[in-house]
Amino acid sequence: VEKFKRLKNEGNDFVKMGEYEEAAHKYSECMKLNTEERTVYTNRALCYLKLCKYEEAKQDCDHVLQIEDSNIKAFYRRALAYKGLQVRQKNMAGI
Repeated sequence: VEKFKRLKNEGNDFVKMGEYEEAAHKYSECMKLNTEERTVYTNRALCYLKLCKYEEAKQDCDHVLQIEDSNIKAFYRRALAYKGLQVRQKNMAGI
């Protein structure tokens, strides 16, 4: 439990510094210790959105929404992921 909290806090600190790749890595480490903690998934989804990894962000949000179908952050971040995926598809169609 203590290691989980430390990793999560380190991830949060990386987010505050704009170091999203490092933050996502910390949150992934947290998931190895506790797969039930939903905030870690929504936090990692935020990192993936910032890194334009929309499919990964969508998957994290889908996971949370399977457990808790009323999670507002997961709904919002999944919508942003879908938006990013649509923009990417439109750009690819124009190439």
